Amino acid sequence: METLAIVLLGFFAAGYFALAGADIGTGMVAPHLGRDERERRLVLASFAPFFLGNEVWLIATAGLLVGCFPDLEGELLSGQFAVVVPLLAGWITRDTGLWLRGRGGGRGWRAVCDAAVVCGSWVVALAWGWLLAALSTGRPGELATGPVAVLTATAVAALFAVHGLGFAAMRLTGAPYERARRLVGRTGPGKSFALTALLMGALPLFAGSGLELGSSAADGATLALLVPALLVVTPLLVAAQAWTWRTFRHRVTRPSYL
Repeated sequence: METLAIVLLGFFAAGYFALAGADIGTGMVAPHLGRDERERRLVLASFAPFFLGNEVWLIATAGLLVGCFPDLEGELLSGQFAVVVPLLAGWITRDTGLWLRGRGGGRGWRAVCDAAVVCGSWVVALAWGWLLAALSTGRPGELATGPVAVLTATAVAALFAVHGLGFAAMRLTGAPYERARRLVGRTGPGKSFALTALLMGALPLFAGSGLELGSSAADGATLALLVPALLVVTPLLVAAQAWTWRTFRHRVTRPSYL
């Protein structure tokens, strides 16, 4: 059961980074892709159908961590508090901007919401990079510091942005598409997105490879209750994600209510 719990934790974490990394990265580069009101709405509409479904993977990861690895969860929250708080604040700020942008107000209101999406996306990406830097040391209870932590956070955030560009190039049309395509380069949107998706999914697996997950696992009775339930839910989550991507597989040609 411990092995299955570890595999599921890695699967959910990798799925979150590969999927949610696309909408976070697109939000990071939104000011470059969308130069006017219509283009900005087009950029937001490119990932709006996906971001809530993508965040379910993070919720599943957190739930599994709390239920199956309570000691590690406690060590992470206490040791990485200075990173977790900005991460949650950026997440809430970003989602609030997306939810409220089309709910009323004038040009100034939309500008504030756009800034919330962009700034929140950058904060989330940098916070994840900083957290992964700490996990990669094998000491989750200690905050990562120094030049290596800064470089790791910056590199991870850059990968988020490149991942978002590949996704945007597959979803957008018109001038925003041309801007994304030029930055993606000769690799092409599909190949670029596939490559960065693999790299994004590998990030949490590499960072967590040095953690002693077995020793922090819950007792056998708890795992025997939670792991089978997760095995039942996982195919449903994958199926829902596949349905979402199939339903919204076409390029965005006009702005949505955002």
